Amino acid sequence: MLPVELSRHADERQAELCLRVDGDLFWFQGHFPGYPLLPGMAQLDWVLLYGGELLAPGWQFSAVESIKFQRPILPGSTLRLKLAWQVERCLLTFSYTILHKDGEQVASSGKISLCQ
Repeated sequence: MLPVELSRHADERQAELCLRVDGDLFWFQGHFPGYPLLPGMAQLDWVLLYGGELLAPGWQFSAVESIKFQRPILPGSTLRLKLAWQVERCLLTFSYTILHKDGEQVASSGKISLCQ
């Protein structure tokens, strides 16, 4: 259920991953028939997985502070996922950008509160 990880760079407070979302991922099944797109729940799941692994090990989901879905993520897309950990605020911020040959477009972004 995970995307193909093409690259990753991380330090204590920030991480950036390049991901490919293949069309055979479970998340695309039935969402939506005839026009598959990556559900917001999948995007949040990956943020929590990579954020917990790379930036905030031991921290757990508390609440979604804000989230904005701007463009659909389609099967076969290549994405840049940027994560930033603000430990003093217990806040994980993220953005997904769709990478194209001729540029890039923001797909979604948001803020998630974490707790220990």
